[in-house]
Amino acid sequence: MIVEWLKSAAARAILLTVTLATLAGCSMVRLGYGHLDTIAVWMADEYFDLDARQKDEFIKRFDRLHEWHRYEQLPDYAAFLYQARNRVQKGLTRDDGLWFVEGFRTRYRTVLMRGSDDAAALLVTITAPQLDALQRQLDKDNRKFSREYRLAGSAEDIKRARVRRTLDEVKDWVGNLGHEQEQRIIAMVNALPMTEQLRYEDRLRRQREFLQLMAQRENRAEFAAKLRHWLINWEKGRAPEYERQFNEWLDQRVRMLIEIDRMLTPVQRTAVLRRLQDYIDDFTKLAERRGAGTLPVAGNA
Repeated sequence: MIVEWLKSAAARAILLTVTLATLAGCSMVRLGYGHLDTIAVWMADEYFDLDARQKDEFIKRFDRLHEWHRYEQLPDYAAFLYQARNRVQKGLTRDDGLWFVEGFRTRYRTVLMRGSDDAAALLVTITAPQLDALQRQLDKDNRKFSREYRLAGSAEDIKRARVRRTLDEVKDWVGNLGHEQEQRIIAMVNALPMTEQLRYEDRLRRQREFLQLMAQRENRAEFAAKLRHWLINWEKGRAPEYERQFNEWLDQRVRMLIEIDRMLTPVQRTAVLRRLQDYIDDFTKLAERRGAGTLPVAGNA
């Protein structure tokens, strides 16, 4: 559930496909991970309308990132989720919730650090017409965001959409909810700060900043450094009111996670543990070198 809090901007499509596809709740992880090169080039082309030479260069650089991620990061993900599974099995505390959040942030930044120079090398080749294509895709994404979060509606419309998304997330992990469980979750969701409009405005700010960065790409070395800083420090530059409300929202979301954990039935907790073990098994299997023997899987040894 915390995974959904870590969202990518269009600029990160070049280097975050790996992390998102493996950590964002993808079913059939092993199948999807093996086709990330196809998914990644499709995403990049959708945003930037790449020419043939750019696609070839993208694939070459992405393949290197993918290999590094597969053999160096997936074992770390498996170990992280093994620890997470142990914490869920014991029952979550506030410290556990904060540990989850920081764990995802750290791994997110690791991928950004590794891929930012390759991203910069590709982005300096983007032409003015391709930036126009990017703007069209961003506008499309923004309209979709506005629809999904019901920004044109009333406060009640926004809350109803938020409740529906949260219940779907929880059910995806634990299975069916009892009536009392559902009502308690709805009450907690409705008590969250209304950050949707501020989040949308911050989204637009980040898009403007990226386009401003792209206007400075003549000096490749300076551009690469600025891009890395911008990507890694994605939380910087927020409006003070959004920063305040976001921190309050995050604190309440962590508390909500703990409350949901406390209300789980044995069957529901088993479903969460099984889901986490499935990810552990998938990441461990994917990280095996070709021709290597089967290694003990964390949690099954």
